[in-house]
Amino acid sequence: MEILIILLLIIIISLLIVLIMKMKNNESTADKLRKIETDIVKEIGEFKNDFIRDINDDFSTMNDKIDYRLRLISEKVNERLDENFEKSNKTFTAVLERLSKIDEAQKKIDSLSSDIISLQGILTDKKTRGIFGEVNLEHIMSNIFGQNNKKIYQMQYSFINGTIADCVLFAPEPLGTIAIDSKFPLENYQIMVDRNVSNEKRIVAEKLFKNDMKKHIDDISSKYIIPGVTSDQAILFLPAEAIFAEINAYHTELLNYAYKKRVWITSPTTLISTLTTIQIIMKNIERDKYAKVIHNELSLLDEEFKRYKDRWDKLYRSIETVSKDVKDIHTTTEKITKRFNSINKVEINELEYND
Repeated sequence: MEILIILLLIIIISLLIVLIMKMKNNESTADKLRKIETDIVKEIGEFKNDFIRDINDDFSTMNDKIDYRLRLISEKVNERLDENFEKSNKTFTAVLERLSKIDEAQKKIDSLSSDIISLQGILTDKKTRGIFGEVNLEHIMSNIFGQNNKKIYQMQYSFINGTIADCVLFAPEPLGTIAIDSKFPLENYQIMVDRNVSNEKRIVAEKLFKNDMKKHIDDISSKYIIPGVTSDQAILFLPAEAIFAEINAYHTELLNYAYKKRVWITSPTTLISTLTTIQIIMKNIERDKYAKVIHNELSLLDEEFKRYKDRWDKLYRSIETVSKDVKDIHTTTEKITKRFNSINKVEINELEYND
């Protein structure tokens, strides 16, 4: 603003100088010019003071408004900062919780990795692999039929031919005794499905895997299907779902071979379904057996009730005859009583007449 004032003063002074120079030629107007100059300087000073005062007032008002606006903006900024800080704090807390959960999950993964390594070490040995299958089979049997329910199943059961099955299910007729044996053909299966192995080795492993499965099927069919002792069928239990899925998806000839040998191939899932179905059949057979017993008892009760009805009818007829006789006797008694009363009255009347 001061720069504008200075510029205005310079312009006005310049105009005055021009006027003075024009008026110097006329000496009569010198006094007027001096007076005009004095008035102009005075007016310019007054204009400058008024202008500065107005500008100061405007600046003061503007400063007040700016301060008010700045306070409002500062309050809003503080509110937003507080909100953002609270959200950031919650987010940070949630991140810490997630990190702790991730840390726990990582620990579980590490533990699971060690368990998997341990399981792989177990499965590489045939003996421990067989024990693994037997334990898995026993766990399934106990979950469905109860722990050590020897009336329905037994583990490591010996037959009369000297063979020992991993498990035998004592189902009622017509199912009969069903042997369940665990088999775990793993080595050739792993080579067969390994994509990192050459195609030639995989083809060889596939043939060996099929031979292993057929040998297991033959062993179960010859050892655990005993005429007159067991059912005409047996169950081969594969503890690995992956092997069972592989056979069902790509080796249906093994299923047909097992069907001809009366051997049913199952996995943990399908074995549970099969045993659950057998359990329902056993319950239905047991229920039907009790229904027959109840029917026989009802038949016997019906005969007894017929005897009771005949005897009751005879008793009723006897009671009815006695009741009729009682009525007749009652009627005769009434007549005799009336007679006696009449006789008594006659005697009394005659006595009175004689008197």
